[in-house]
Amino acid sequence: MRVYYEDTDAAGIVYYANYLRFLERGRTELLRTLGHDQNVLMKEGIAFAVRSVNAEFLKPARLDDLLTVETTIAAMGRAQATFAQRILRGSELLLDAKIRVACIDPARGKPMPMPLTIHEQLSALPGPSQ
Repeated sequence: MRVYYEDTDAAGIVYYANYLRFLERGRTELLRTLGHDQNVLMKEGIAFAVRSVNAEFLKPARLDDLLTVETTIAAMGRAQATFAQRILRGSELLLDAKIRVACIDPARGKPMPMPLTIHEQLSALPGPSQ
């Protein structure tokens, strides 16, 4: 993804909270590649809510940078998944994060077991590279 003016602060550096948006896009695109559209999941009563974020901001991204968001699975539970995500500019690591999400019923806001298909697909993904 490209860094646009709206992503940056007055100095042209990506504002820290915007990295969370980039990470969200990475998780959404991963689900999409597995055949799961967020709108369809919501209509089926399935959503994912972030439970925790652990992010190391290593180097700043800047206006017009072209970034890559890598998304893998670090851990799986029946109702939650921990994603290992990295943001890179070329081969340069800018951010390293672990995002734990819970599968929830969006109408009730309560945790629920992940659909078996999604759980199996996520469990089969390779883990983070060393």
